[in-house]
Amino acid sequence: MALRRVTLIVLDSVGIGAMPDAADYGDAGAHTLKHCAEAMGGLSLPGLERLGLGRVDDIPGLKAVAGRGACFGKMAEASPAKDTTTGHWEMAGVVSERPPKLYPGGFPKELIAAFEAAIGRPTLGNVAASGTTILEQLGAAHRDSGAPIVYTSADSVFQIACHEERVPIDELYRCCEIARGLCDAYGVGRVIARPFAGEPGNFVRTPRRRDYAMLPPAPTVLEALAAQGVPVVGIGKIGDIFSERGLAQSFHTQSNPEGIAQTFRSLEETREGLIFVNLVDFDMLYGHRRDPTGYARSLAAFDAALVELLEKMSPEDLLLISADHGCDPTYRGTDHTREYVPLLAYAPALRGAGSSLGVRESFADIGATVGEVFGVPWTLGRSFLSELAL
Repeated sequence: MALRRVTLIVLDSVGIGAMPDAADYGDAGAHTLKHCAEAMGGLSLPGLERLGLGRVDDIPGLKAVAGRGACFGKMAEASPAKDTTTGHWEMAGVVSERPPKLYPGGFPKELIAAFEAAIGRPTLGNVAASGTTILEQLGAAHRDSGAPIVYTSADSVFQIACHEERVPIDELYRCCEIARGLCDAYGVGRVIARPFAGEPGNFVRTPRRRDYAMLPPAPTVLEALAAQGVPVVGIGKIGDIFSERGLAQSFHTQSNPEGIAQTFRSLEETREGLIFVNLVDFDMLYGHRRDPTGYARSLAAFDAALVELLEKMSPEDLLLISADHGCDPTYRGTDHTREYVPLLAYAPALRGAGSSLGVRESFADIGATVGEVFGVPWTLGRSFLSELAL
């Protein structure tokens, strides 16, 4: 039976073990899923278990089984990176030759000067820091002065934090758009709006974050699909990552529950094409904050929704579940981790059960598979459509 719709869900940062070159990134021994499971004394994820997650690697609490219609494997990242932007680009069929630039000592003085001149305000910070720590250190000074807080992290990000009562959200977004234009020359992967609220001693981020990614180095399979009239729906930060290119519809969501709810709505409204979803909470709320308990609970919440999602799949559907990198919450520091990512495929039309897709050499295999589903040739990556035994 021909497939008419693909739903691709990216579990942001849900890695499944260190890649062979992980030591080059300071990540030897990282394993996001296994270490979360060990911290909880085992995971109970019946939906992901049914799709074969326990067959990909030994995850405490998961049985090594796979149900009818499921295929499983894992993917290595071919791009020399471990960040959101390059991971998603690679899934969409574009492998980056070099990673975005990092600025652990803060951004160059000339970049900050140009940014301040363009927005008409001074800035605070320009350091590498965690999002919660920087608010504790500079939140009060920002409220007094209105000067945006600029900071980076172990990722290639130019983050701008402003209190919503001091700087209107539209003004923060305008500042981020200006920064995006300036940061291109410096190889910065993403500019991120980080609005917050509260009082000194109790500052908290608000849910109106927005990402502004650099453009992919080449057209993606999303654009190739759009050129052939295949609708592509982006949910979560997909629109930000791809600068809306190739998307017929784009729904910005601020949390996993919101993203899952929009996925269900899009399944009702979009009968054919690609639904591309990013669920960010694993990474944003728990991985970077080194909270394995919260990470495990978030996995369980997704799994409960997955069980319902599987029941909604039609004979013309293909569901793909993967991740963009790791972020082991038990590892040192607060950075992403260089890991393999799971590759889980499910389609009611699959004749067999428990079929292995092996270890894929690139995330681009997803883009090649999606392209083949819709009759759009894609040369980068190796499609696994024929391995699904439809």
